[in-house]
Amino acid sequence: MRRLALFDLDHTLIPFDSGLAWMRHLRREGVIEAAAEERYLEYCHQYVAGTLDIHAMVRAILLPLAAFEPAQVQAWRARFELEIASRLPASMRALVDVHRTQGDLCALVTATERLISEPFARAFGLEHLVATEGVMRDDGRPTGEIAGLPCFREHKLTRVQQWLTGLRGTWPASVDGFERSFFYSDSINDLPLLEAVTDPVAVRPDDALRARAATVHWPVLDI
Repeated sequence: MRRLALFDLDHTLIPFDSGLAWMRHLRREGVIEAAAEERYLEYCHQYVAGTLDIHAMVRAILLPLAAFEPAQVQAWRARFELEIASRLPASMRALVDVHRTQGDLCALVTATERLISEPFARAFGLEHLVATEGVMRDDGRPTGEIAGLPCFREHKLTRVQQWLTGLRGTWPASVDGFERSFFYSDSINDLPLLEAVTDPVAVRPDDALRARAATVHWPVLDI
């Protein structure tokens, strides 16, 4: 049976916001001021309220890095990856491992920009990552802009479909081509993708998603 398993990142696979963890890491490295961390936290509040401008959020994450050599940024990211390894919940590592050992096609699917989300994909052993992609200049420094569609709200489904279409091999080219498809998420922002799979699962859901899950009888994981 050909099966697809998709995992949201923030407050789903991990019980915290990956972008905020990255900003705090940069502050400890002496790269950003406390005010930059506070501005990012305000974007987190906007996400919860449904008013987030994801383009502004990505600029806030990437533009401070444009002043540094890409090799230096990669060094900070390598230390970040070591730092987060101990913060991954055993329950969610086990959930991912169940799907991987069953031979499901697995992917991390997140609105978080790739520079931050890629270390988490590696840490969970997920080969595939569908994330918001920042534009890089020829010298490897970020412009602060987003390449193509952000992996956010209704675009998350579009980005997953684009990823599947581009895969080589015997996997179906769309979500509805799989016998079973799973998506684990905490947020009502992910409703379009949740409704597109055969097995949507709400993980520690926000109030709106919890209400939706109760109405349509989706399973809820409070782990």
